[in-house]
Amino acid sequence: MFAEEQERVLLCEDDTALGSLLADYLRRLNYEVTLCNNGEDGWDAFRQRQYDICLLDINMPEKNGFELLEDIRNMGSEVPVLFLTERKAIEDIVKGYNLGCDDYLTKPCPMDILLCKMRAILRRCQLSKKNNEVEFDLGNKHFDSVRQMLGETHLPSRESDLLLILCRNINQTVDRNLILRQLWHQESYFASRSLSVYINHLRKHLSGTNMQIIGVHGKGYRLVES
Repeated sequence: MFAEEQERVLLCEDDTALGSLLADYLRRLNYEVTLCNNGEDGWDAFRQRQYDICLLDINMPEKNGFELLEDIRNMGSEVPVLFLTERKAIEDIVKGYNLGCDDYLTKPCPMDILLCKMRAILRRCQLSKKNNEVEFDLGNKHFDSVRQMLGETHLPSRESDLLLILCRNINQTVDRNLILRQLWHQESYFASRSLSVYINHLRKHLSGTNMQIIGVHGKGYRLVES
């Protein structure tokens, strides 16, 4: 399966043959790969641009993978880092995680396993970013959940909170009972009726945009492009 968007990968591997093989494999899957053959070049590349994930060997000249990860974390970056190394000792694995790596794979590692690990890490990071978003472009209206503004309209707090839940789960069905628990802390008849009223209000506010809220029978609601 190809990457839907071209995500940027920093690959640091001093084995030139293996590095080229991995880089070509990932590029064929639509990843943008920067390949470095030593840790110092990797550090220079990292400081010059943003990456979505870093794949690091440990036994590299000039700056080893542990040192490179330590530099990355010391500059405040939370970019996901996956070690791919021949070092199998427990103390090395523990050190890697203590320094802040997200996963640790030992060579030889099948490429499909590496790819699965990468995708799992990237999915978690994307979900985490999504759950921290507070502003969204909804067609021709901008939603600022902090200011509770949808376009030029100021939303009541509960309507704004409801729209925020839907925006953070766009194109996914949000369970009705989950919404009730989050916004009303109960699943009573009164709360359920109130939710229906707020949904109708938001539908009116979204009229004229390319977004709509659809009800999924017996489940909940979904914010989708119309």
